Amino acid sequence: MIYHCRDNPRIRVKEKVAIVLLSYNSRSYLEQFLPFVLQTRYPDFRLIVVDNASTDDTADFLTAQYPQIDVVRIDVNRGFTNGFVKSLPFIEAEYYALLTSDVELPPDWLDPLLKAMEADPRLGACQPKIKAYRERDAFEYAGAAGGYLDIFGYPFCRGRIFDHVEKDRGQYDRPVEIFWASGAVFLIRAELYHRIGGFDNDFFAHMEEIDLCWRIRRAAYRIRVIPDSVAYHVGGSVILYGSREKVYHNYRNNLIMLTKNLPLSALLWILPLRILLDLVSGLQALLAGHSGDCSAMLKAHRDYWCHWRKWLNKRYFEDSELPWKQMKGVYRKSIVWQFFIKGIKTFSELPAIGTAGEQESEP
Repeated sequence: MIYHCRDNPRIRVKEKVAIVLLSYNSRSYLEQFLPFVLQTRYPDFRLIVVDNASTDDTADFLTAQYPQIDVVRIDVNRGFTNGFVKSLPFIEAEYYALLTSDVELPPDWLDPLLKAMEADPRLGACQPKIKAYRERDAFEYAGAAGGYLDIFGYPFCRGRIFDHVEKDRGQYDRPVEIFWASGAVFLIRAELYHRIGGFDNDFFAHMEEIDLCWRIRRAAYRIRVIPDSVAYHVGGSVILYGSREKVYHNYRNNLIMLTKNLPLSALLWILPLRILLDLVSGLQALLAGHSGDCSAMLKAHRDYWCHWRKWLNKRYFEDSELPWKQMKGVYRKSIVWQFFIKGIKTFSELPAIGTAGEQESEP
């Protein structure tokens, strides 16, 4: 069935899981990867494709080839976040499995995630181990084996630090508590998603899942990676990795995320240091001949400061069991120092990584 968000539809999912796949001009990916989603062995799911105002023949393809799939159409594309912001309020389910169109899923991907959620009522979200679609023995940039955050708010992963991606040799096959789950594919409790406000539409794209997961953490829920579940992600299908647009959103959105979520006492000293580190990064890019990256960084900072009151007004705090630095998945050192100064390239080499939640934790 075809639904239009402008009509305020209500999609009541009787199944336990609503698999919500976001698509934008993704006809080729849908043709390639939709059959894998439909072969999911877990019996209690319903697939819903959100067509985020595609201008290709996605709509005609879905109507002709998959008339049994529910499609939610959004009239105007206002970014990756908007696709979920507009559609999820109309989809009533117990769990959302959110994924992008460029993910290949083995038949048994969903069951381990559901088992983990059902076993731990305080588990708010979880992700599979995410590997590269084109290099299948390597982790994928956007999520790898679980997301972490350093003391200055820089995100990294088990299996990926900055642009250095590790091969998967089984070194991160333990399910552990993490700080953030990848937006490429993850499972979340639907009630929790709505209770904490869902995705923030001001992010447009990039780091919106980290912001969401930070709010999950502040609501005293856990997030885990479940490596028994595996996904293969193409990545960079909407905004290319390394593009100026991605550089811009990464800088701007990280500052917004810190402003929204850090305790004020931490924000007052971390934000100035982050601004300094960003300026150093921009200068290095300029000296290396990447003037576009430096320009994107400066534009990101300009746009952040033009709306700083707006970001401050987004701050709200629920009681949390632990201060943010003691949350699992927060690395209490500088990942910039470890990577660029000390030359540490892999997650397992990081000193004191045990304090960041690498050890197994009981539900």
